[in-house]
Amino acid sequence: MFVRSVKAFVKINKNVCARSNSNIAFIGLGQMGSRMVNNLVKHGQKPRVYDVVPAALASVNGAIPCSSAEEAVDGANVIFTMLPTGQVVKNTVLGEKGILRKISKNALLLDSSTIGPQIAREVFEAAKAKNIRFLDTPVSGGVLGAEAGTLCFMVGGLEKDCKEVEPILLHMGARVFYCGESGAGQITKLCNNLIFGVTMVGTAEAMNLGIKLGLDSKVLTDVINVSTGRSFTSELYHPVPGTRENAPATKNYDGGFSVELIAKDLGLASEAALSINAPVFLASASHQLFRTMNTYGLGKKDFSVIYKFLEGVVNKN
Repeated sequence: MFVRSVKAFVKINKNVCARSNSNIAFIGLGQMGSRMVNNLVKHGQKPRVYDVVPAALASVNGAIPCSSAEEAVDGANVIFTMLPTGQVVKNTVLGEKGILRKISKNALLLDSSTIGPQIAREVFEAAKAKNIRFLDTPVSGGVLGAEAGTLCFMVGGLEKDCKEVEPILLHMGARVFYCGESGAGQITKLCNNLIFGVTMVGTAEAMNLGIKLGLDSKVLTDVINVSTGRSFTSELYHPVPGTRENAPATKNYDGGFSVELIAKDLGLASEAALSINAPVFLASASHQLFRTMNTYGLGKKDFSVIYKFLEGVVNKN
């Protein structure tokens, strides 16, 4: 019944999408994309949206649902993609039915996925050949930042294009950094997530050690957060349940930034490091840890579930 109602919802709104002169399109309404769209709506925008999961369309209020990615981008001046992997981005943008065929000349295409610099540059060149402008615009801040509209955008491409679209980016985030030429945004994101992944492992290891040796988790956390072990993880994204009210650990590690995504990002960082012979010992070790967790069925859980994994408690539910 629910699936039929969603299909009816999309069908009813198909003509609305076709008639709309909205100049923003957004492809990908997952944990991050849906919240980013909500913030666009809060700032008075009416983006045309599409996701391969029909229920995702019904979950975004105030946007204009479309029945295909091509329909969403047709006539839009600014197009965002927020997708899970580089291959999905390539298929969506450059594939046989890719949206690049439907995007207007001189429009701005922005990809906020985390895909690595090589694919970003490939899309940039393909878009340039069709007189379409492309920016890689990955974000930091996670689901909490997407919800609050406090994301940090890391931008690669032409600086003038970054300046042009910055007001729209600030509807969804608090900071916009121009990082350099095409691919630079992705490189910045991989470096940031390398730190995030390694820091999560270190925080989880320290908390597991301290608690098993008899320390109170709150006391240990309070000490860490005024000492040299302090980090974003220990302050806001704490892996121990009940320590931080809004952290995924308090919600059975549901939502948030999944194990499979941090494993993907650390893999991309390792590939980039290999290409220039840069040693990344801790990133590689953390990557293997998260890959192992994935084989235990924890891939969809927030990556802070590593605390439970190290504790010896593996709960996939």
